[in-house]
Amino acid sequence: MSAYLELKAADGFVCPAYLAQPEGTPRGAVVVLQEIFGVNSHIRAVADGYAAAGYVALAPSTFHRVQAGVDLGYTDADMQAGFAIKLQVDALPAPGVMADIQAAIDTLGLAAGVKVGIVGYCWGGLLTWRSACQLQGLAAAVPYYGGGMTVGADAELQPQCPVLAHFAEQDHWIPLDTVRAFQQRHPQVQVHTYAAHHGFNCDQRGAHHGPSAELARERTLAFLAQHLG
Repeated sequence: MSAYLELKAADGFVCPAYLAQPEGTPRGAVVVLQEIFGVNSHIRAVADGYAAAGYVALAPSTFHRVQAGVDLGYTDADMQAGFAIKLQVDALPAPGVMADIQAAIDTLGLAAGVKVGIVGYCWGGLLTWRSACQLQGLAAAVPYYGGGMTVGADAELQPQCPVLAHFAEQDHWIPLDTVRAFQQRHPQVQVHTYAAHHGFNCDQRGAHHGPSAELARERTLAFLAQHLG
């Protein structure tokens, strides 16, 4: 069962979020963070997948502070449009979009009464890492190929909850040597790499790699089961 609801951040800003509900009593809750393409059909399907596994899943529109209703595909033009919006979100004064993610965590924790985890992809992977390090109320975090989290100031952040990180070994945006350095810097983080390209989890992208996506999902669900229930 799916629906949309509105999240109200601490600064009063309201953003929409896609909600996917499991059948029966939820075993936990998961915030799902989008790529740079909005809460599109793929992200909604990802949320539905977590709901099918027994989790309440909530995908907030992390672009909403600068542009409403973003729902892009995966063409070159879509990528350019999404990247331009991402830059606008990045330029927001702090805490910016992090306040909306905190609202999603708080909403799930209060409404579902269960432990809350967070999973994100690409840009959402970076936001997932930042959330694990900076936000409250998380019991687990799973960033997928989070661009930027292995370098600079983001790589120096310290997680406040257990983290499982997935990376692609043929990722042109996240060099493997930076992944190895990140792994050495954060031995408490479970890091897995896959013989695939950036975006391997998305079955709407040319970079999709089924075996890697399935293995990463198995590991993610086991990790969530361990830390959320």
